[in-house]
Parts: sequence; C-alpha cells; structure tokens
Amino acid sequence: MSISTTTHINLRGDARAALELYRSVFGGELTVVTYRDAQAVQDPSEADQVMWGQVVSADGFHVMAYDVPSSLPWEPGQNAYFVSVRGASAEEISERWERLSADATVLVPLAPAGWAPLYGMLRDRFGVVWVLDVAATYAPA
Repeated sequence: MSISTTTHINLRGDARAALELYRSVFGGELTVVTYRDAQAVQDPSEADQVMWGQVVSADGFHVMAYDVPSSLPWEPGQNAYFVSVRGASAEEISERWERLSADATVLVPLAPAGWAPLYGMLRDRFGVVWVLDVAATYAPA
C-alpha cells in the first residue's frame, strides 16, 4: 500500500496559469483535466477551466490545483486549499475514509467518479477539507 498527501490549491479561473508558473519554477510534468475532459461541465463558459491539474517533478515537488466553479462559493484566502490524499487502491482509501469521516461533514460521498475510480470530499471536525481518491493515470499536458 502507498498513499501520499499533496497541497491542492483552489483558484477561480487561474489554475492553469498557476500550474504553468509552478512548472516553470520547479520543473516537472504538467497534467490538466478540464471540466469538458471529465464530462462535468455545469457552466459552458467554464468548460475549459481546470477541474484537476498537477505539476510533479522528479525531485519530489508535487502540487495540485483546480478552478472552483462559479456555482460554489470561493473567496481568495478563505477556502484556498484542500489536503489531497491519493492511494493506489480502493481498499486503502476506503479504510482511511471511514476513520477520517468520524465526526466530519461529508461534502461529496466516497464513490466512483468520472475522473477517478473512487473520490470523496469531507470537512473534518477541525474545519480542514480533505479529498481522498484512488489515483488515475492521465497523460501530461
């Protein structure tokens, strides 16, 4: 079993530019999945915004980012990040979800999603938002 945690930055319309900046600073591969790519478009004007993106470098740098849809609240500096936990199997993510979800508010139930074999989001009793998912393979942008 293997899991990892990654800083997941929440932006509005600037996720691709931010990830491109981080790639220029730290090197590595940029991967971007748009709302259109994931067949999760809610607002046609946001179809090409980043639903999930990341930069991963060979020296260990890893950051993720997405564009918060206009249908959700977002204030710069307020809900600026998630803690993202990725696992290789549904079993290891489900086990951790069960423990972490005690006394938590489930924002998105843990279930298969169009972009991951298993995905869920919750806010723990301390106010920290966690995203747990089973890693999927995407081609670099």
